[in-house]
Amino acid sequence: MDNMKDKLLEKYLINELRNDKEEAFSLLFKSWYTDLVLYAGTFLPEKSKCEDIVQNLFMKIWEERKTLSIESSLKAYLIRAVRNSCLDEIKHGKVVRNYENNYKLLYDNLEDTEDYILYSDLVGHLQAALRKLPPPLKEAFELSRFEGLKYKEIAEKQNVSERSIEVRISKALQFLREQLIEYLTVVLLMLKYVSFLW
Repeated sequence: MDNMKDKLLEKYLINELRNDKEEAFSLLFKSWYTDLVLYAGTFLPEKSKCEDIVQNLFMKIWEERKTLSIESSLKAYLIRAVRNSCLDEIKHGKVVRNYENNYKLLYDNLEDTEDYILYSDLVGHLQAALRKLPPPLKEAFELSRFEGLKYKEIAEKQNVSERSIEVRISKALQFLREQLIEYLTVVLLMLKYVSFLW
């Protein structure tokens, strides 16, 4: 979908939200929930916290729908809101200061909308590649990279040896790299955001 169509759709959704249209809210939620949870996962290792942050954002959008003010694009607004909430969670949880200092500086210096959209597109390609993985490989990869489980914990969940988990994650990584090769330029640009692939 080109930029003009995106802008028209965003304007339509915002207007419908202000008119209390639950269908617009549902469409917005379904379109963005998974991507935003994955994005939050680049800051926070706990999937449950990522989900809470995104759910709270959508609750806030619905509660404030009448006065919703979005100066940039809706897409950039959503991603920026999640980023800010994640950084607040990092401060609140007293996570290692090096993480906060390095990554907050990095994200504050992004070229706002274009970089956020670039990230979102990459996440979309990654999700599509993940769906092609055999279930045992997909589960092992997601438990490792998205939920932060150790190989031993994953082995117990999948009822296999740790060595089997090493092999599964290695195969998953190789497959994902092959699937994303046509987006190599994007991957290199955004490598700092998706370090869980390497």
